[in-house]
Amino acid sequence: DRRPVIPGHEVSGTVVALGYGTTGFGVGGEVFGLTDWYRDGSLAEFVAVEARNLATKPGSVSHVDAAAFPMTALTAWQALFVHADLKAGQTVVIHGAGGGVGTLAVQLAVSAGARVIGTGRADGRDLVLHLGAEQYLDLAHDALDDVKGVDVVFDLIGGDVLRRSWPMLRPGGSIVSIVEAPNAERADVHCLLFVVEPNGEQLTELARRIDTERLRPVVGNAGALSDGPRLWAKKVAGGIPGKVVLTPSSPAMG
Repeated sequence: DRRPVIPGHEVSGTVVALGYGTTGFGVGGEVFGLTDWYRDGSLAEFVAVEARNLATKPGSVSHVDAAAFPMTALTAWQALFVHADLKAGQTVVIHGAGGGVGTLAVQLAVSAGARVIGTGRADGRDLVLHLGAEQYLDLAHDALDDVKGVDVVFDLIGGDVLRRSWPMLRPGGSIVSIVEAPNAERADVHCLLFVVEPNGEQLTELARRIDTERLRPVVGNAGALSDGPRLWAKKVAGGIPGKVVLTPSSPAMG
């Protein structure tokens, strides 16, 4: 039992010290990354992070925007390109396309040359289509039964939506979820539940795309670290769309 635990895993800031033998970064450099799951988190003025889990912060975004990227962007990247092996010309259905992970998954899939079908609540339609999806299905009113022959389903919702996804897939297709383990209903489909892993090399590639392709997170609110409990309660209650980013008063944030 390690309580009290510092929560949070995404971070963006300025390097103030280096551990012995650390290479690739220097004091004063701006970095962002995802801390591992086995140490205290990022909601603090100073955070110790393994260098392999960091990348140089993309120059085109602020620390606030950069801090909203690592978990969502790495989740989308690993689901689409590591686990599902999405290729140009393929079709991917993204359940929950209007959320933090979903919006980045849409942008990455479109950039890769895939055809994107997004699903979610009605209020997500305009955003997802604006990001490049060819089609959007309102899960409360639109039928999923007409969608057939897709190559990849990326599930961010689970439950009944996940169970209704199997008929969509072509033989040899993939269904990847971060919510629950898909109950393999077809032997000709690859299925997987995964948990995102920190990866500095992948973040470096994502940083390049942020700068060159203008990938953007959905930041719902940014506030002081001391205001975290109030903002988190509001987020849980559904009062803040997108990410909540907390900024300490430390000069490490710039």
